Amino acid sequence: MHPPPRKRFGQHFLHDPAVIRRIVDAVDPRPGDCLVEIGPGRGALTLPILHAAGRLHAVEIDRDVALHLAAHAGDHGELVLHQADALRFDFAALEPGSGPLRIVGNLPYNISTPLLFHLLSITVPVRDLHLMLQREVVERMAAAPGEHAYGRLSVMTQYRCRVERLFTIGPGAFRPAPKVDSAFVRLVPFPTPPVVVRDEAHLRALVTQAFSQRRKTLRNALHGLLSAEQIRALGVDPGTRPERLGLAEFARLSNACVQDPVDR
Repeated sequence: MHPPPRKRFGQHFLHDPAVIRRIVDAVDPRPGDCLVEIGPGRGALTLPILHAAGRLHAVEIDRDVALHLAAHAGDHGELVLHQADALRFDFAALEPGSGPLRIVGNLPYNISTPLLFHLLSITVPVRDLHLMLQREVVERMAAAPGEHAYGRLSVMTQYRCRVERLFTIGPGAFRPAPKVDSAFVRLVPFPTPPVVVRDEAHLRALVTQAFSQRRKTLRNALHGLLSAEQIRALGVDPGTRPERLGLAEFARLSNACVQDPVDR
C-alpha cells in the first residue's frame, strides 16, 4: 500500500515509465557518484538511480514516505535516508571529500524558489543539479534580458550555473496530476562565475531591490543604492528598466555600490 500524497508537502508522485527512463538517462548515474535526491517520494526515480549507482542519499520530509521507501530499496543498493526538510538540510555535510555532489529532485512547487536559492548556496563542490520544476520556474531560470520571464531568479541562477532546459513534462505523468506543466532542467555550476562580483550578498540584495517593482526605472528602483549619475557613469541608462539589463550590468552596478555607495 503506497502512502497517499500530502497536499501540505506539495507532493505529486511521478509514475510515467517513459518519463522516468528519460530522466534517468539524462542524469546518467554511475557507480562512485555522490548522488543525493530531494523528495524521493515513492521511489520512481530513486530505485533506478540507486540500481545504476549502487549508493544514493535521499532527503525526504514525509516520515511515512521515507519508511515506505526504506522498505523497498534494499535490493537495489545502499540507500542513505535523511528524514529532513530540504530547505534546512545541510547538503555540505553529506560526504566531505567524497567528490562533488550530484543533486536530483522533483522539487515541491510550493517551495521551489527558496529551495533553489538554498541549493545554489551550497558551499561544497556540486557537479550538477537535475531538477523537475514547474515549467514557468524553469522559463524564469533560463530567460534572457528583455524576455517576459526574466527577473531575479534568472540573474542569480545564471550567475552561478549554466542552465539547460531539457524537456517539458505534462500533468498526466504525475499522481495526483498538477494543474500546470512541469519541466526538467540541468544546472551545471561554473567553476568560476562568468562575471566578477565583489560581494555576492550585495548582488543578491541589489537584484532583489531592482525587481521588487518591475515597472520602475533603474533611477527609482535603485534609489538609496546608486544615484542616476553613478548609474550613467557605469555606461547604463538610469531611465531603463531592470529587465533590460544583463548579468554583466548588474555586476557593475553592484560592484560600484560596494566601492562607492550613494550619499545618504
